[in-house]
Amino acid sequence: MKKTIIGITIVGKDREGIVASFTNFVFQQKGNVEKVNQNVIKELFGMYLEISFTKKINIKKFENELQKVAKKNKMDVSTHHEINSQKNIAIFVTKELHCLKVILDSKRAVKGKISVIVGTEKSLSSMIKKSKIPFVLINEKDQSKAEAKLLDVCKKYNIDLIVLARYMKILTPNFVWRYPNRIINIHPSLLPAFPGALAYAQAFERGTKIVGVTAHYVTENLDQGPIIFQDSFNVNPEDSLESIKKKGQKLEADTLLKAVKMHLTNKLEVHWRKVHIK
Repeated sequence: MKKTIIGITIVGKDREGIVASFTNFVFQQKGNVEKVNQNVIKELFGMYLEISFTKKINIKKFENELQKVAKKNKMDVSTHHEINSQKNIAIFVTKELHCLKVILDSKRAVKGKISVIVGTEKSLSSMIKKSKIPFVLINEKDQSKAEAKLLDVCKKYNIDLIVLARYMKILTPNFVWRYPNRIINIHPSLLPAFPGALAYAQAFERGTKIVGVTAHYVTENLDQGPIIFQDSFNVNPEDSLESIKKKGQKLEADTLLKAVKMHLTNKLEVHWRKVHIK
């Protein structure tokens, strides 16, 4: 019989006995823990459990019982299991359009549904309107309030994958831990070199002969998540900063799209913080 795989994310205030409470619950339900990852940052506890069942399981009943355990432990718990082949995608943007445009232009080739686009400002709203995809503006300056709204949007659209298409906000562990290996970012550098928003300027000032981009899964460690794909291009002596940025932005969009396509066809697997292509 085919295994049923369920991902469980647990986030809340750190306290003793949380791990045991949830793993014991899984065992009581005749489930097997296949993956476990936990962390604590500033008294915030986060854990991801990937569990499997070889027997037929009533998922709704399982989730109801799980929420009782969550309530008892005062934790925020959610589950993820893909029952449909088509995944729901949320794209987060700020003001740069190159990555978003390439994804929208290629949406027929993407094995998934772009369910919503979330922006921090209205500069891309006219282009998004033409796509007929719902657009949600979240411009809260307070990051905790912004992330609360982001979570509401992702729950509303039952999001499986989040794509950061040059989204210029840093997501906190409280958000990231809820979507383990389900948030893809594109960075304008061959990480870990030249981190930050001014990567192209740094590369230009240092006389870099090769400039690259990195698509990676997002973790609580800024720009340090598992690397999915990297690509690069040569810098010619006659290249200006603007020409480098133009080349780089095209490569960003193409590499991000490639990573998204591979994720959506279940060809990527993260093991020991490294991405393996199946």
